[in-house]
Amino acid sequence: MKTYKKFLITSEPHNNELVSGLLWQLDIDGINETDEGIVAFASSSKNITRDDIGNILKEMISERLIESFHISEETLEDKNWNEEYEKNVRVIEVTEKIVIKPSFKKYISKPNQIIITIDPKMSFGTGEHATTRLVLQLIGKYIRGGEKVLDVGSGTAVLGIGTVMLGAASALCIDNDEWCLLNGKENVKANNLEEKVEIRLAEIQQVDEKEFDLIVANINKHILLDIAEELKIKIKKSGVLILSGLLIIDENDIVEKYTRLQFKLIGKNTMDEWCALVFQL
Repeated sequence: MKTYKKFLITSEPHNNELVSGLLWQLDIDGINETDEGIVAFASSSKNITRDDIGNILKEMISERLIESFHISEETLEDKNWNEEYEKNVRVIEVTEKIVIKPSFKKYISKPNQIIITIDPKMSFGTGEHATTRLVLQLIGKYIRGGEKVLDVGSGTAVLGIGTVMLGAASALCIDNDEWCLLNGKENVKANNLEEKVEIRLAEIQQVDEKEFDLIVANINKHILLDIAEELKIKIKKSGVLILSGLLIIDENDIVEKYTRLQFKLIGKNTMDEWCALVFQL
């Protein structure tokens, strides 16, 4: 039977969003945020260790983001970890216009609101994290209507779904995790967008399509630096690129890399320690 490692991570000072955002640079399968701290799950086959997590947290200490941490570990049999998450998940009002809600929560919508139904399973992109909200806020600003969109590292596909609900013509959502493939398809179906949003198990190098009007990538600094050239190949001239999964302290490195590739920084959004950057080619 497939087994998972469960890591309980606590830190001082307590900052779930900061810790969880950085943990996504590991090939983990899911993160739940609790009052105690962060609970991260990883398939035993991926060989992610307590030391791997500890190295990230030690770097956070060196950057004075936290003062101390503790990690406990146990092995669990395979199950739907989202059952525990559902106990605490809530409706997120991203803006006055955009709302993210799970299918099992009731919400009375206001006039002209866009309701995105997302059941996260083990995928990233519930609306709880600041970076998801930052990108959706920017999408609402830059979508004009009729765009061809690429969502890189799509997780739940909330961003791709959001672009279409805000007026984009189509969205291709790619992720290299099978959980995201399944969950993304479920969320697309829940929003009745099967004809406009495609979910694909792929790395960006495997995407043959080009000339995207808008590309969104909410991942992390290291991956965004690695795939910068590929993003330039995929986007059309004058296309808009929205990047997040970034700490404010990451901004200079990202801007330096992308400006070398002839991208121009045309906007940004910040929340707590996080930022989202908007470029145009």
